[in-house]
Amino acid sequence: MHAERVTDRTELYTIGQLARRTGLAVRTIRFWSDLGLLPTTTRSAGGYRLYDAPAVARLDLLRTLRGLGIGLDAARRILDRQESVADVAGAHVRALDAEIRTLRLRRAVLRSVARRGSTTEELRIMTELARLSAEERQRIIDDFVAEVFAGVPADAPGGGLAGAMRALPPALPDEPTDAEVDAWVELAGLVADPAFRERVREMALAGAAGDSGAELPPTALEQAREALAAGVAPESPEAAAVLAHLVDPALPGRERAALADRLATFTDRRVERYWQLVGVLNRQPPFPPSVPAGEWLIAALRAPR
Repeated sequence: MHAERVTDRTELYTIGQLARRTGLAVRTIRFWSDLGLLPTTTRSAGGYRLYDAPAVARLDLLRTLRGLGIGLDAARRILDRQESVADVAGAHVRALDAEIRTLRLRRAVLRSVARRGSTTEELRIMTELARLSAEERQRIIDDFVAEVFAGVPADAPGGGLAGAMRALPPALPDEPTDAEVDAWVELAGLVADPAFRERVREMALAGAAGDSGAELPPTALEQAREALAAGVAPESPEAAAVLAHLVDPALPGRERAALADRLATFTDRRVERYWQLVGVLNRQPPFPPSVPAGEWLIAALRAPR
C-alpha cells in the first residue's frame, strides 16, 4: 500500500512501510503500538493503522533505546518525557556496569574451576558466590562475626577483633585473580563450618576475659620461630634454654602447663588461615605464619623438665 495523504503536507505510513523503513519486524511495531508506545495517528478506510512523521521519529527513538538494552517501561518514560534520555542512560550505564562485573566474576570462577579440576561441591559453592552481590557476600561474614562475638562488648579485650574480621573489600575486583576467587571459596567454607565458628567464639570469650597469656615477652614468638627453624625439638635441653629466656625457670610445671593451655586457646591454624584469606581479598602483602612457632612454644612449655 502506498503512503496515504491526509493533507498535502502530512504523509502517513502503514506498519509495513515503517518496517521497511526501519528494518524492524512488523510484529514488533504492532506490539509496541498495542502497548501504546507508538500511538496510531489515524486509520485508513480499510482499517489499517497509519502513522505520521512525529510517530516515525518516536519509533526511531524507541528503536535506538531498545538497541541500547533499555527496557520498555524506561523507554516509555523517555518517550512521554517523564525522564530525560540522560537520566535513563545514566541508570542503564550503572546497570550494565554491574552486569559486566558479574560476568567478569563468573568468568574468573569458571577459569578457576577449569584450572583446579574442582569437585562438584566446590563448583556449587563457587557458582553461588559468583551470583552474590557484594552486599550479600559481606552479609555472610557479618552473620558469622555477629554469632561469634554475641555478648562480647566492643570495648572488651579482644572485642575490636570483630571489626577486623569484617574488613573485606566492598566488592571483588572487576578482574579477580585465581587466588582471590579461591580465597572467597575457602573463606565461605570456613565461616559456614560450625566447628570453626565454635573455635573462634572460644577465642572471643577468652579474649574478652583477658586470658591471653600476655605475660610472655613480646619476643617470645620470634624466639620460638628461630628455634623451630633451627630444628630444636620442644622437649630438648636446647628448648629448655630458650624457655629460660621467656619464662621464669622456677615456674612450677603446673603453672607452665596452665600457661600453655592459655596460649593454645589463641593458637589455631584455621583461624590464622582466615586472616591470610582476608589479606588476599584485601590485596595485602602476605604475613609469615605465627601458629607453627606458637605450637612449638606450647609443646616446649608442656614438655616434662
